[in-house]
Amino acid sequence: MADLRSNFVGIKSPNPFWLASAPPTDKEYNVRRAYEAGWGGVVWKTLGAEGPPVVNVNGPRYGVIHGADRRVLGLNNIELITDRPLEVNLREIKQVKRDYPDRALVISLMVPCDEDSWKAILSAIEDTGADGVELNFGCPHGMSERGMGSAVGQVPEYIEMVTRWVKQYSRMPCIVKLTPNIADIRKPAEAAKRGGADAVSLINTINSITSVDLDLFAPEPTIDGKGAHGGYCGPAVKPIALNMVAEIARSAETRGLPISGIGGVTTWRDAAEFMALGAGNVQVCTAAMTYGFKVVQEMISGLGQYLDDKDITLNDLIGRAVPNVTDWQYLNLNYVTKAQIDQDLCIKCGRCYAACEDTSHQAIAMLPGRVFEVKDDECVACNLCVDVCPVEDCITMRELPLGDTDPRTGQKVVEFGNWTTHPNNPMAKAAE
Repeated sequence: MADLRSNFVGIKSPNPFWLASAPPTDKEYNVRRAYEAGWGGVVWKTLGAEGPPVVNVNGPRYGVIHGADRRVLGLNNIELITDRPLEVNLREIKQVKRDYPDRALVISLMVPCDEDSWKAILSAIEDTGADGVELNFGCPHGMSERGMGSAVGQVPEYIEMVTRWVKQYSRMPCIVKLTPNIADIRKPAEAAKRGGADAVSLINTINSITSVDLDLFAPEPTIDGKGAHGGYCGPAVKPIALNMVAEIARSAETRGLPISGIGGVTTWRDAAEFMALGAGNVQVCTAAMTYGFKVVQEMISGLGQYLDDKDITLNDLIGRAVPNVTDWQYLNLNYVTKAQIDQDLCIKCGRCYAACEDTSHQAIAMLPGRVFEVKDDECVACNLCVDVCPVEDCITMRELPLGDTDPRTGQKVVEFGNWTTHPNNPMAKAAE
């Protein structure tokens, strides 16, 4: 199988799959089980400063969005950072790292936004043997109301300032964890880079209320009749995370900044997509909480088989899709495809017809015997029929060769054209 060994900002691990800072990494017992299951690394659940203890709720901490088959699509959590004493966590980290020297162990940190607090906690963790620190600038609930978490992550100046403190007072690689609750993810990434960060990780959880109890009329999870916004994660956030990873990877200001990808990684394919868009490794939480730690074994075997089949290395995969991420205005407007239905695979359910007839371009005809056929002269290749069809590969898109006439427009398919040069673009006309 392909070599999956990873070296992320100098932190070595036997594979690129890490557990994210979250309940699964809250204590020695969990982390040992994770390593034994095959995880290449863990980010220990966020530690805070010494002082008044963190107090979590003693009621439901998670809300959920289920698919039709009760598959977990997303989790909302209102849990805070670790509520275990700092000295206990540090003792356990030191012990675990001593027993598993080949595994990555990074410590997540969140303390008040002042230099002395950061200096103190960095001094406390220096002798644990941990491989690095991750600065939690992303948590959107509980701690943000105290001026930490996403309250810092939404202000680039604070990110840069705290990152500089960490690099000044610590020998360890510094990963800055970014909040997605911001208009432009590139700005905090740029600030982290200016501050000297060795890498960024993203995304942290998204501000959310997942549901409302319609008997109690309160958000869920509900604590004594009340609810609060929490952090949303899981498969449903993956598209948001992929876009933000790609934005950082392709931006001129942050190009080359190592990225640890987080957000809905459930299978090896999810991980490969993050890596193709520039992530050097991935962090996982919801999948482990849903299926247990051994879910990583499928990820390892699947990614290894994929790399073997493609005859590429892990490093070859990282960033391979970034050059193909562009802005809409640069898409080829003369690239033409049409839907086609494989009648041998069609189960005659009619979903494609209903979707296209009612909500799209009336480009699918229903013939006698419930035979569905694409009308090329109406098809705009929107892909909706492909997306709603329950049978894989029953409906596909075929490309019209150069020189063919598009039956919908009557125009020939030409070699190249995009909106920047399109005759209907007023800016293009102005340039002429």
